[in-house]
Amino acid sequence: MLFISHRGNLIGSQPELENSEAYIIKALESGFEVEIDVWFKDNEIFLGHDQPTYQTSLDFLNNYKSKLWIHCKNLEALNFLLGQVGFNFFWHETDDYALTSKGFIWTFPKQPISEKNILVVRGQIKKEDLPNCFGVCSDYVKSLK
Repeated sequence: MLFISHRGNLIGSQPELENSEAYIIKALESGFEVEIDVWFKDNEIFLGHDQPTYQTSLDFLNNYKSKLWIHCKNLEALNFLLGQVGFNFFWHETDDYALTSKGFIWTFPKQPISEKNILVVRGQIKKEDLPNCFGVCSDYVKSLK
């Protein structure tokens, strides 16, 4: 099973650090893939959950693209990434499911799942309580792996 860090979190939510490059790299270096929030505004790329907070670069995204699950936060980010090669990205707001550009099913809690689902887990969960799916995205991935 694949374990994906939610915004760089490993042992719980840290809103003041989430989506920053250093925090993302720390999670990657700890052996996890990372779900990040990406905005595209005024021909610039930003990271941030509720708003474009940290300016980043295409080089940063390219360096780690094999380990990133990119949540496009605005239409401009979605359009920008459609023009790039090799990224795994998706868009959603309140959907139960979202299909990623690499054919995985990003899945919100309490939805039926299959072997292609990435389940978003809110809060802590015991590893033995995880359903059979391709992967899990959580703020607490360190305790699951």
